[in-house]
Amino acid sequence: MTSGVVFDLHRYSLHDGPGIRTTVFLKGCPLDCWWCHNPESKAFPPELIHRAERCIGCGTCVRVCPREALAPSPPGVWLQRERCDACGRCAEVCPAEALEMAGRSMTVAEVLREVRSDVIFFDESGGGVTFSGGEPLSQPDFLGELLEACGAEGIHRAVDTSGHAPWEVLDRVRRVTDLFLYDLKLMDPHRHRWYTGVDNGLILANLKRLSEEGSRIVLRFPLIPGVNDHRENVDALGALGASLAGVEWVSILPYHAAARDKYKKMGMEYRLSQTLPPSAHMVEQVKGQLEAFGLAVRIGG
Repeated sequence: MTSGVVFDLHRYSLHDGPGIRTTVFLKGCPLDCWWCHNPESKAFPPELIHRAERCIGCGTCVRVCPREALAPSPPGVWLQRERCDACGRCAEVCPAEALEMAGRSMTVAEVLREVRSDVIFFDESGGGVTFSGGEPLSQPDFLGELLEACGAEGIHRAVDTSGHAPWEVLDRVRRVTDLFLYDLKLMDPHRHRWYTGVDNGLILANLKRLSEEGSRIVLRFPLIPGVNDHRENVDALGALGASLAGVEWVSILPYHAAARDKYKKMGMEYRLSQTLPPSAHMVEQVKGQLEAFGLAVRIGG
């Protein structure tokens, strides 16, 4: 049976589609968004998270590391990431859970077993399962089989995506997906490449084709001051959304910096360290701009 890499699974989510949902996060993403709230999702292989504040300095991890990537550094340990191959042995023995692996291999059957346990909540709330990431389309065979398996059991299926994948992948996925949560970040291709690492041509082309094929779509707009809050970007997004069939509403997702500590624990730079969340006035102003195009707009997931 097909397997993939999952880095998290959230139960009782109210922000990733209708009703109460179980969100399955698949690892790996072709984008490198400056504001990404899941830095552990970017790389495809499993990675080591180091929570230095939890370390009790017992040295157990140092003794089991085969690559000598950990060294005593009172009151804790020093992780040399350039030596670490993410074998996970240190995380297995750490009594304080200061070391943890982000990402584990799971089969379709294993994920489905987890999802099944929440079916009673789906049935009572009109919920279901949402596949997020990372970019779930980056594991197309795994995602496709998960969607097919959930559909066979009558479970509502949503896919949270940037849309950056070959159309052949999306064409297969759309046939077994009930709802797309489709991220739109920046409309200008040059600014999109600067802040995400990729051009947005493929993303926009795929969105238009999904609309033409009759897919149900919720557009998600992460609102980030100084990045994509300018009038030209919001108006361009509104005009595009209004031109598409199948768009049920637009969700404005106000930026926050809650993930900043995650970057530190993974030895990664957080590039928006000086950016503040948008004011309530800004959020309402952007909401009004989008509503002027005849779109239904919600704040939050």
